[in-house]
Amino acid sequence: MPVDLNDYFKKKSGSSGGGNGNGGNNRPTPNLEPPDFMKNLGKKAGFLYVLIAIIVVLVIAKPFVVINSGEMGIKATAGKFDPTPMNPGFHLFLPFIQTIFIVDTKVRVMNYTSKADQETTQRGSGIKNKNAISVLDSRGLPVSIDLTVQYKLEPSTAPQTIATWGLAWEDKIINPVVRDVTRNVVGQYPAEELPVQRNAIAAKIDQQIRKNINAQPGQPVKLLTVQLRNIILPQKIKDQILIVQIAKQQVEKTKYQVEQANQEAQKKAALATGDANARKIKAKGQASAVRIEADANAYANIEIAKSITANLLKLRQIEVQGQFNDALKVNKDAKIFLTPGGAVPNIWVDTKDTKKTVSANK
Repeated sequence: MPVDLNDYFKKKSGSSGGGNGNGGNNRPTPNLEPPDFMKNLGKKAGFLYVLIAIIVVLVIAKPFVVINSGEMGIKATAGKFDPTPMNPGFHLFLPFIQTIFIVDTKVRVMNYTSKADQETTQRGSGIKNKNAISVLDSRGLPVSIDLTVQYKLEPSTAPQTIATWGLAWEDKIINPVVRDVTRNVVGQYPAEELPVQRNAIAAKIDQQIRKNINAQPGQPVKLLTVQLRNIILPQKIKDQILIVQIAKQQVEKTKYQVEQANQEAQKKAALATGDANARKIKAKGQASAVRIEADANAYANIEIAKSITANLLKLRQIEVQGQFNDALKVNKDAKIFLTPGGAVPNIWVDTKDTKKTVSANK
């Protein structure tokens, strides 16, 4: 039964005044009236209890959810998924009857790397690290492949995807397909050809992964990129490739040296041909000059011969005879020899000086 605080304080005031023997005194009695909000506290207590209980239930049950941007809510009522996804914002639901699953619809990354000793997931980053993909080449040699796959959950089919594959849909859709396709493609090549055929292998892996992902019912995932980062070969294969590369470099070096020698030989041959042609041209020029000179001399002789007449010859004979006569005046002991024709040549020899011989052609 609620307690009336007014009666309580009145009784308390009366008993306190009688006990102290102050009834005959004129001292004023203190006013011990409670505040107004406490007078009807007993009547309002029930409402407060109900309000507190409601607040406690709301705090514990939490019948609301806030979905952030880049996320999507999937409502399950009594275990049955609602096909309509919940967009970002504030949403109410019935606790203990309905459950809200929040899934990430942002771009996600799955790394297959040899640097990870164990599979890890960076929370909140959308990045999952997986062990490198182990592959056997066409001859059964072990090879490791590092890949990076970017993808995202298809928002429109997210409820059906979660209902079919569960919250671990990445490990059931992406991971098996990537590993299976990579093993099938890389296994077609011998290990030593993998670095050479890297671009072709990366294109085949990307194409086949897209084909298999898109073939999943309902197209649950949108594949963005597939990147072949690294091909890790056995050490023996690396050594063999190194030997082959060194041999190829040596062959290329030899080819270069042979090419240089050929070019040098061609250069020398061209120079020799040029010199020979130059000498030939020079000889032709000299021969032409001699021929021209001979032609000129012959022409001159012909012209001279045309100019010689009988009177000219007599004149020349008289001139020469005059010269001999002048010579005999100086050297009376000289012997004179006249050639047939009587004019030229006339030769005289000084007998006093046997070492001196004079020939006159004029």
